[in-house]
Amino acid sequence: MTENKISKVHPELQNALKKSPSIHYSKNNLWLIRLLISLLPTPKAPKDISIKNIVIDNRDGSTKIRLRIYQPVDHVSAKPVLIWMHGGGYIIGKPEMEDSVCIQFVRELGISIVSVDYRLAPKHPFPAGLEDCYSALMWAKANSAQFGFDVNRIGVGGTSAGGGLAAALAQLALDRQEVSPIFQLLTYPMLDDRTVFRTDIDDSNSPAWSQKNNRFGWESYLGKNFGKEEAPPHAVPARRSDLSGLPNAWIGVGTLDVFCDEDKIYAERLREAGINCELEIVQGAFHGFDVFDPTLPIVQDFRRSQITALRKYLVGEAPKDG
Repeated sequence: MTENKISKVHPELQNALKKSPSIHYSKNNLWLIRLLISLLPTPKAPKDISIKNIVIDNRDGSTKIRLRIYQPVDHVSAKPVLIWMHGGGYIIGKPEMEDSVCIQFVRELGISIVSVDYRLAPKHPFPAGLEDCYSALMWAKANSAQFGFDVNRIGVGGTSAGGGLAAALAQLALDRQEVSPIFQLLTYPMLDDRTVFRTDIDDSNSPAWSQKNNRFGWESYLGKNFGKEEAPPHAVPARRSDLSGLPNAWIGVGTLDVFCDEDKIYAERLREAGINCELEIVQGAFHGFDVFDPTLPIVQDFRRSQITALRKYLVGEAPKDG
């Protein structure tokens, strides 16, 4: 990587970028990457946070879904709950990969988090993963009394593909009218398959998620629908024409992220539709920049922006009917 290229990266992130190997996903190596992820050790839960894994049936009873639930140990009264989707381009990942951010949210806000181990593409293309997330959302509503969830303060959120699933989940919930999330936290979300056809995006400072990876992720997720003029409803959040009625939102993305433009456009469209949407643009940040070193001020500021938005819109906002 040339000095000219790396000079575009925020100074606090340059060392992390230099140490980051470029990862190229394909059908040939996906099994190996998933194996390596499965072998990652799971840290012990801190003393002040309860972490439980439970297994539920999905809505039609066709499969089991694992949920990873994070709550304060001293959890007593009904608290807001955030349905969380991990990242991984729709093709890799597991809830444990994002333990640290979930623990931080729970610790600082006193909320509960339900992280969904949704099915992955290409074996399970759309709508499998999204329907798993919707099943988790409905489960949280149905079991709110048992687990101490405030049914009037349900949010959805996630990183990367998980952010894309969260945006799609908010749309699906609005259309089905069975449960009403009041907030969506979208961390550098993967929202628009049309980005893969752009030739003007410089991904040289995005080792974790390049344009080539982006294409593979969307091809895997959309399956036979990839590349078509129209995508199925709820498959690609950015393709929805009417964004009115969706919950308040926070969107955060770095200027060097391949998703930067699509995320900014989605935020602007939400605002045009009358939705409160806070947009956090991080100069010189690449995709997944916040996972390398949580002690960096740039990462702490990014996390603080998320926590402030959660406190404002999920914890502090007056509940809506339903």
